[in-house]
Amino acid sequence: MLTRERTELRHDDLELLRLLASGLPADAVARRLGLSGRTIRRRTRAICDQLGVRTQIEAVVWAVRRGLL
Repeated sequence: MLTRERTELRHDDLELLRLLASGLPADAVARRLGLSGRTIRRRTRAICDQLGVRTQIEAVVWAVRRGLL
């Protein structure tokens, strides 16, 4: 897993990861944030790309290991 140590996530990105980490599916996260499921999936993909990880669980683990969640 290749990550960039200086990567910073926005507050709303961390909130999205926090909700995913709680076990909510993308559609439930979307409802909580008042967004579409497609937007959540697109934002999750953008976060993964930014962090250099492949999956949303890897993004969650990345944030947890850095004490962000």
